[in-house]
Amino acid sequence: MLRIITLSEETMDDRFVVVPPSNLHLHFADLLESMDGADVTFHVAGRMFSAHRLILAARSPVFRAELLGAMKEKAGGPIEIHDMEADVFKCLLHFIYTDSLPDLQMASNQGEAHLDVMMASHLLVAADRYNIERLKLICKHKLCSHIDADMAATSLVLAEQHCCNGLKEACLQFLASPSNLEAVMTSDG
Repeated sequence: MLRIITLSEETMDDRFVVVPPSNLHLHFADLLESMDGADVTFHVAGRMFSAHRLILAARSPVFRAELLGAMKEKAGGPIEIHDMEADVFKCLLHFIYTDSLPDLQMASNQGEAHLDVMMASHLLVAADRYNIERLKLICKHKLCSHIDADMAATSLVLAEQHCCNGLKEACLQFLASPSNLEAVMTSDG
C-alpha cells in the first residue's frame, strides 16, 4: 500500500524557510546610538542629543513642521528644548527610533514602580507636545494601571491638561471611593 501525503504550500514554506521577526527597531536604535548621519542636534537641560531629521519627521508631525516644513529651524546650532528633562527627551528619542520604551533609569527614592509612573507622566506630556499618539496611549495605559493615593490627583490634572479622557475617568473612579479619597487628601499627591 502506497500512502501519499500532500503538504499544503504554507506548511512546506514553514518547514523549510523560517522568517524571523523584524529587527528594524534594532537597526534604528544602533543608528541613534552611533549618530551616523545625524543632521540635527538638540540641547536639552544641559545635554546634547544628535538625531536624524527624516526619522523624527516621519514619526512626528510636529517635528516634520519644525524640521522640514514652514517652521523649519535654521540649520545652524543646536535646537533648544526648554521645559523638558534630558532623560525624558532621551526616552522620547528612543521611542521615536524603536517604537518601544527603554529601561527607565531616572533618580527616584520611591521605588521602581513610582519611577515608571513618573517617567510615564513626563513622557505623556512630551508625546502630546510632539503629537506621537502611540507613545501617548502607552503612557495613558501605564498611568491608568498605577493609580494610587500618591498619584491620583497628579494624574487627574495631567489628564485634564492633555485631553486624556480615559485616564480622567480612571482617576475619577478611583476617587469615587470614600476611602481612596481620604487617602488622597492625606497624601502629597
